[in-house]
Amino acid sequence: MDGAGGRGQQGRRGARSAAPRGRGAGGSPGDTATPRAPRREGSTARRRPSAAKSLPVRPAASGGEEPPAPRGGTVAARAPAARRRAAVPDGAVATPEAVFRSPSAAGAPRLREVLLGLTLGRQDVSEASGLVNEVVSHLIQALRSSGGSFSSIERLGAGSYYEHVKISEPNEFDIMLVMPIARLQLDECDDTGAYYYLTFKRNPKERYLLRFLDEEGKLSAFKMLQTLREIIKQEVKNIKNVEVTVQRKKAGSPAITLQIKNPPAADISVDIILTLEVQQSWPPSTQDGLKIEPWLGRKVRGEFRNRSLYLVAKQNKKEKVLRGNTWRLSFSHIEKAMMNNHGSSKTCCESDGLKCCRKSCLKLLKYLLEQLKMKYPKKLEKFCSYHVKTAFLHSCVIWPNDTDWHLGDLDHCFQKYLGYFLDCLQKSQLPHFFIPKYNLLSLEDKASNDFLSRQINNQLNNGFPIFHERF
Repeated sequence: MDGAGGRGQQGRRGARSAAPRGRGAGGSPGDTATPRAPRREGSTARRRPSAAKSLPVRPAASGGEEPPAPRGGTVAARAPAARRRAAVPDGAVATPEAVFRSPSAAGAPRLREVLLGLTLGRQDVSEASGLVNEVVSHLIQALRSSGGSFSSIERLGAGSYYEHVKISEPNEFDIMLVMPIARLQLDECDDTGAYYYLTFKRNPKERYLLRFLDEEGKLSAFKMLQTLREIIKQEVKNIKNVEVTVQRKKAGSPAITLQIKNPPAADISVDIILTLEVQQSWPPSTQDGLKIEPWLGRKVRGEFRNRSLYLVAKQNKKEKVLRGNTWRLSFSHIEKAMMNNHGSSKTCCESDGLKCCRKSCLKLLKYLLEQLKMKYPKKLEKFCSYHVKTAFLHSCVIWPNDTDWHLGDLDHCFQKYLGYFLDCLQKSQLPHFFIPKYNLLSLEDKASNDFLSRQINNQLNNGFPIFHERF
């Protein structure tokens, strides 16, 4: 995830995933559905109910946004995909000409077979989602009833599980605990435009927040996380029918990681991410980001930018002295809305609409990176699924139409998306989708960027042998 800050920037594992198509970017824990993200301006078509059905999970107690079951895709008849070059958005990297040719490597595995192998098991999903709902709902209920600093907390499922792009196993979840807070003063703490010091413009109505200020009057992410961690550590002892432990704190991580025993299956890891929700304008660093007009429309962009500002407790590693008082912008709620409403037309991937391969391409590149990281853990430790996701979002703007991602053109679409990512690696330039001046591929890591580029090119030229190792 990114933005949520749990596993995204640290690159601990492959990825995270999805919520049913009807859900929006979040909502109160008691909600069973939230408004879907608005679509392109000028469209009069109404979205019809999806043919996909949700899997049953254990009933959620208060505060439960249920982790969803995977949706099945219907193979549509092949149609020619648009081959024209689209305008490159501001802050994006120009796409190499080679991407627009479709040089299928001899002996390449059929990508659809690989995707089938990445599909989550329905029973596994149902059991895992039930356990996560049970644990998280218990914690939220306890936090609310305590009447303390976190009594106004809300729940938001974030990351790839809730975006329907989780691969392999349903054993990793990101849950944002969203805390509404009074208007804040944001001061950039570096040149990325992503990290901020937070101070109150005036004494907050929530007087209990004053205890989390440091000696300079800045809101301390360290103090808030430490307090929340201690509450959760005590509360998991009161969960009787599920074995839950709180993992050791990882330096610089914004997450409190829970480990849920799930015999005989693998343990489930849940990252709890403390998130501040502020009702105010987005900072200037985001002004030229989210250039989705060619893809989702100008109206949708405006509505997204009118949503609340989210900040997660994330240490800025560029600081000479790590004081634990920095916060990073998070756009997980916007990313989730875009991923679950990803078509340029309202009926994309609905029962009566064209089926696109956008998410299939993202899953394939996520899996490719995951496998390469397992093979070269040291050399590729700086990379994570958020790099792949950011390149995907830029690709959706470069090729904005549903016909650019027709399901029948999966091979071609994957190769042009892969080509764009390779071009970013070659130039060591991948702008953050919401903060264009924030480069996710630093020139300081050019050796790592070049190494990954060589490995991906080797896979492409030899028919992706790494896919054969499993399928």
